Amino acid sequence: MAGFEQRAKRYPTDLTDGERRFIQPFLPPVPKRGRKLKTDLREVLDALRYLARTGGGWRMLPNDFPPWQTVYWWFRRFMRRLLFRTIHDVTLMLDREREGREQSPTAAVVDSQSRRQLQKSGVSMLARRSSAASATSPSTLTAGC
Repeated sequence: MAGFEQRAKRYPTDLTDGERRFIQPFLPPVPKRGRKLKTDLREVLDALRYLARTGGGWRMLPNDFPPWQTVYWWFRRFMRRLLFRTIHDVTLMLDREREGREQSPTAAVVDSQSRRQLQKSGVSMLARRSSAASATSPSTLTAGC
């Protein structure tokens, strides 16, 4: 696996070294006991990025990547561990912090379609006609701009 550090990009979707360093802490650690990894996770992530960008099927994965079954197995494992959601959330917080904003947004916008979906799922709309709803009305939100 040491030979993969300084390799040329094969596809535009391949991870850069900086992206790899950022993602590395979120990946599963190398097992200390038992079977060692045969597949480089960078190759798997490159394959997943290629599939996401091109929209191709699993079986249409080019031979430059690990076998599609291996890539799919790792994809399922990453999804169970919420890897992609975690990376998204962390990068969003870092971007907001870099812009000088709070890490988490303090306001939310609920449109009529979202409201109907929330009502169907059983979530009550507590602020329907309360004073809290009037405090977040569009007129008060735009008044501060």
